[in-house]
This record gives sequence, C-alpha cells and structure tokens, in this order.
Amino acid sequence: MAASNKRIVVIDDNEVIRIALRAILRQAGFEVVGEGRDGLGALDVVERLAPDLVCLDVVMPGRSGLEVLADLRERFPRIKVLMITGRSDRETVSEIVKNGAAGMVLKPFNAAKVIETVSRALSSGTVA
Repeated sequence: MAASNKRIVVIDDNEVIRIALRAILRQAGFEVVGEGRDGLGALDVVERLAPDLVCLDVVMPGRSGLEVLADLRERFPRIKVLMITGRSDRETVSEIVKNGAAGMVLKPFNAAKVIETVSRALSSGTVA
C-alpha cells in the first residue's frame, strides 16, 4: 500500500497537535488534505474532502470527538477514524471501540507509533 495515495484529515482543537500530526504524516508520505479545529465543523470538512482516514481528537469544544465519531461511522462508514487522545481510562477506550474507531493514538505520541497506527488502520478491512 502506497501511503501517498491515502488522504487524511486531522481534527483537533490544539493547533500544536495539528501541526505535529500533519508533519509526521506528510513525512511518512501520507497526504493531509485538510484540518478542522472543533467537533462542530468536522462533518463538513470530511464531507467536502472525502478522506480515507480521519485523525480525530476525543476532547474538543462544541462536540466531543466521540459524538463526531458516531456521526462519521453512520454517515461515512467507509472512512476510517483514528482517535487521538490523552485519556486512556476504561470508559473512554470502551466508547472509542463501541463507536467503531479503527484505532487510537495516545498523547503524547511519537512519530513511529502514529505512522504504525495510521498504516494499520488504513490497511485493515472494513470496520465492524
């Protein structure tokens, strides 16, 4: 699988996180086609850009990433969603799995782990 033909959107309210993710993904050969800064505009960005994968923060103002995840799975079932979070408590992880995320990256993250998780999510079959 060539990374260069995979389109990714990053949705996170923290600009530093968006910049870091964009740099890591682009360096690995992925195409970051757009970004969003909150859960309210996330669906519009995804609908407009039709990415293969969305990197989605869990905790955001307006609408949480978990709420957005549920909507994305319903409206765009073919798009993979990778949750980005600093929270690894059982409840958060359970919600991420229950709502059909393709994977999860814990903050603070390292480049190798991000690339490995994104690659695995993109190469996996359809999410149940």
